[in-house]
Amino acid sequence: MPEQLVMERLDENLTRLKLSRVRQILPEMLKASESESWSYLRLLDALFEEEVALKEQNRIERILKGAGLPYLKTIEEFEFAFQPGVDRRLVMGLFDLTFIERKENIIFLGPPGVGKTHLAVALAVKAAECGETIHFTTMADLIDRLRADRQTGRIGRARRCYKSSLVVVDEVGYTPIDRDECNLFYQFVAMRYEKASTIITSNKAFDEWSELFHDPVIVTAILDRLLHHSVVVNIRGNSYRLKGKLTVPVLSKVEGPVLSPSTELRVDSVEGPVLSMAEGEVS
Repeated sequence: MPEQLVMERLDENLTRLKLSRVRQILPEMLKASESESWSYLRLLDALFEEEVALKEQNRIERILKGAGLPYLKTIEEFEFAFQPGVDRRLVMGLFDLTFIERKENIIFLGPPGVGKTHLAVALAVKAAECGETIHFTTMADLIDRLRADRQTGRIGRARRCYKSSLVVVDEVGYTPIDRDECNLFYQFVAMRYEKASTIITSNKAFDEWSELFHDPVIVTAILDRLLHHSVVVNIRGNSYRLKGKLTVPVLSKVEGPVLSPSTELRVDSVEGPVLSMAEGEVS
């Protein structure tokens, strides 16, 4: 069979098999294999490596596009020099993603602008790159979805906020919620408890959550499930958003539990409504 007809048939079959990258680079790879005397196996390996890489890139892009992330950030973009109080070893250790395997939660606490959402998004991006399913939502949007599900009679278990292996709930504490909405949030936390990992970002200390949620009993139940098998990172520092805009240092009032900067808090169980504000203690 003439070589041109073989190439035409290859082109047609590659199109039907949706091997777009192989189809694109085949002529170039054939020339390289001839000039460098590649074996057939090396040629096949090179072609399929390119195809797999493209499909993996497309898969990650689809996941990130559908995850609801407000932007894309990586840990390499985080300015540790601007936040010297952050325990770099602790934060970098989270990016091995073993907390997802252990179904642990991550809670970032600190005033606005210190990089809580950046770190949460960076962890979600890393998880997506490693094949995990991710979902991002603000607290306000989450409550709206949960309320709508209840009003329509939907259980909501099929939603990404339930079934994803990693869910980020951003801005917990920025807007108050009533007792009924607090109960909805508790159901969400309880449904994911020891089944999947959740990342929380908040500008409120744990002892302020009772004021936020208006029900100390439910708050205790929420914290019990969030803090069991968890890592708490408390970030103290100035706002990135004000960087370069002020001529004097910004003295940020830390709205978070009084823990040493970036303290890792692993809790086996939380019993009772009170989290001690002493250095690194939970009671």
